[in-house]
Amino acid sequence: METIIFATKNKGKIREITAILADMDVKVLSMEEAGITIDVVEDGTTFAENAMKKAEEIMKVSGKLTLADDSGLEIDYLDKAPGVYSSRFMGEDTPYTVKNAAILEKLKDVPEEKRTARFVSCIAAAFPDGRKRSCQDTIEGIIGYESKGSNGFGYDPIFFSPEKGKYLAELSAEEKNAISHRGKALRKMKEILKEELC
Repeated sequence: METIIFATKNKGKIREITAILADMDVKVLSMEEAGITIDVVEDGTTFAENAMKKAEEIMKVSGKLTLADDSGLEIDYLDKAPGVYSSRFMGEDTPYTVKNAAILEKLKDVPEEKRTARFVSCIAAAFPDGRKRSCQDTIEGIIGYESKGSNGFGYDPIFFSPEKGKYLAELSAEEKNAISHRGKALRKMKEILKEELC
């Protein structure tokens, strides 16, 4: 069985990847479970740069195949902000309830057709032998006029999916994984891992 380190401390992300890779002969460990405490400075200008930097740095420490994701919310009306700064928007320790309220306030008089947004996820893989692979995907939607739902995490309560007719935080984990940016990117990475690990 291959052990894979997923370079995150976010328990929601670990649940998502574990569910998607459940039928593969792999064991997914979070950084915490692997005893890795370093912080990787995310100073890239793109999701892909940040994801690969995290994957490579954690792989060097662990010596194991490492996956990392960088993802975020792009709001067209705000010139694609918060973008790569999504987790650091208004400060990393600021609760998402506060961040979400601030975004809703910024968009309070903006009509629906200008509230377009997307979540972007890039997943990078760094192999101990030096191989590197990555993939990216998105989910398109709009920023709603309120926070709704108690599932999910981050910006999910303000992101409305026209495809589902619901906010992401109103979806079950299975429903969200089927359409989410990270779910789609992880399924692409799963196919890459099947190729690389065979």
